[in-house]
Amino acid sequence: MRDALVAAAFRLFLERGYEQTTVDDIVALAGVGRRSFFRYFPSKEDVVFPDHERCLADMTAFLAGGSDDDEPVGRVCDAARLVLRMYAENPTFSVQRYRLTRQVPGLRAYELSVVWRYERALAAYLRRRFAARREGTLQADVIAAAVVAAHNNALRSWLRSDGRGEASSAVDHALDYVQSAFGAVPVPPVAEQPEDVVVVVARRGAPLWRVVQEIEATLGRG
Repeated sequence: MRDALVAAAFRLFLERGYEQTTVDDIVALAGVGRRSFFRYFPSKEDVVFPDHERCLADMTAFLAGGSDDDEPVGRVCDAARLVLRMYAENPTFSVQRYRLTRQVPGLRAYELSVVWRYERALAAYLRRRFAARREGTLQADVIAAAVVAAHNNALRSWLRSDGRGEASSAVDHALDYVQSAFGAVPVPPVAEQPEDVVVVVARRGAPLWRVVQEIEATLGRG
């Protein structure tokens, strides 16, 4: 039923335009009642973004399921890839939605509110991980914004190309940039210091106590 309503809605949006399509038009084409529509979607705007609530829940669960051993920036970058996966599952629908949101200012504003919720989810995770850091809240918010900006920059380039090619490669490149800028830098292993070697030149037949005395004197000067 949910998929049927989404399919009917987008068919009408493409044929008539978003503003000219009503909820009554959508349910008539889908062959259901208004009550069925509002059981799945609180408003007409929500039918344009039918999968974001599920994706946000998946992202939140993914972040909550991590451990304190996970590198925080890498974890939020992996969480952002869940959003990419949602778009890549149905490139045709994703491109149609992208075009529609470019044409309808109200949908663009709605989309920005959805993006903000993703960013807040990432920031909340980072704030917890950075709680002991000086200015940890600031770092968390800046990194979350950077992850969302990098992800969306690559995603929109893919959508503008009508979904051609692999979206994952462009998004990976963008997120790797964030990782390199904000992620933990591995600490190089400390090189083992060579042991001191003392060379003493003594005459043949010198008494042992004299050799020991020379060694002690040399070590004392070091």
